[in-house]
Amino acid sequence: MTHQQHFQFNVFAENTYILYNEEKEAAIIDPGCSNAEEYKRVADSIKSKGLKPVLLLNTHCHIDHILGNHFIHREYGLAPIIHKDDLFLLHKLTEIANFYGVDAVPSPEPLRFIEEGEKIAWGDNTLEVIFAPGHSPGSVCFYNAKEKKLWGGDMLFRESIGRTDLPGGDYDTLESNILTKLFTLPDDVEVFPGHGIPTTIGHEKRHNPFVGGKS
Repeated sequence: MTHQQHFQFNVFAENTYILYNEEKEAAIIDPGCSNAEEYKRVADSIKSKGLKPVLLLNTHCHIDHILGNHFIHREYGLAPIIHKDDLFLLHKLTEIANFYGVDAVPSPEPLRFIEEGEKIAWGDNTLEVIFAPGHSPGSVCFYNAKEKKLWGGDMLFRESIGRTDLPGGDYDTLESNILTKLFTLPDDVEVFPGHGIPTTIGHEKRHNPFVGGKS
């Protein structure tokens, strides 16, 4: 069974997730922690639960989702696993941070790149990679089919979608991927987004006003 710790971090109110199994092995998704207080919250949670971080996963490489990559690397020796099409965003972290007036430390280089349909396993846990560009060129979702849970980054929100006006974004691509890759999942799949509150695939099929072809 996958357990989860959720945090909301940085000025962009980004959702960071720590997933862990019965053996206390942890996968950290999108560490947005951006200052000493936020670093401490992550470290204290990991220590109090006796977790061993073994994976650092980025759904995409916009600034708010990677601000804590350097901290996770420094503390736990983990480098991020990303899709190759977002590497340019990873490299632009400090440049974009300067634009927003946010302090940032460069992210470590990726450990490796992930591909569509890849299965990422640790212990008895498995996450399937769903390649879903549109918000960014290399956006992915992580899907636990057995437990019907999806960590979707900024692809799909409760009754909303990720913005597509940033470099590499494209509305038609995002909508197509939602329709063909997410709305084909079971209605009771829980969606844990990069911002805001959780939702379900069924709720979004019925109520999301930004995606056509709803059932």
